[in-house]
Order: sequence, then C-alpha cells, then structure tokens
Amino acid sequence: MSNRNQPDDLDRRRADLERALAARTPEKPEAEGGGKTSGLGGFGNAMRLSSEFIAGVLGGALIGWVLDELAGTRPWGMIVFLLLGFAAGVLNVMRSAGLVQDIDARLPKKDRDGK
Repeated sequence: MSNRNQPDDLDRRRADLERALAARTPEKPEAEGGGKTSGLGGFGNAMRLSSEFIAGVLGGALIGWVLDELAGTRPWGMIVFLLLGFAAGVLNVMRSAGLVQDIDARLPKKDRDGK
C-alpha cells in the first residue's frame, strides 16, 4: 500500500519544493533587445575595465618618459611613474568594478563643499 502512494507523494513534494524555490529566487529582468546583449554586456565590461587599467599604466609611463627627457633623470622618472600608473590603473579598475568607493562618496555633503 505504501508503494502505491509513493509516486503521488513524490510528485506533491516536488511541486512543493518548486514553489518554495520559486518564491525565494528573485526574478531576473529580461535583457532589452533579446538574449544576445547579455553576452556583449560582459564583453563590453571587460573591455572597459582593461582599457582603464591600460590607460593608467600608459599614462604613468608617458609622464615618466617626459619627465626623464626634461630633467635628464633616466630611467628613474620612468620607473617611478610607471609604478604609479600601475597603482592608478588598479585603483581605477577596482572603482569601476564597485569594489572601492570614491573618497567623495564617503564624505558627508558638508565636507565635500568645504564648509
């Protein structure tokens, strides 16, 4: 007798579990323009983050090279500013990814205005 009720009991428990999971899982908004934009969104985000990092490193190297040419301090300006550019690039990537807040976002409004 218990063998006959077992499939019905399993179906009922499975349906209960599906309802419970559906209630706990937040619904994801549909991507505008179809499903292809979700793949491009990740690629676009990766390109943005990598370009911000590369811009920081190249900017630091350029400033170091110009400083070395003007002051005749080869290679120290390039080394120092390349390292500073690397640090700035990492900080920019972390800010863009949302892992680090801007200093202005943490300050109260009265301190931002300088009053």
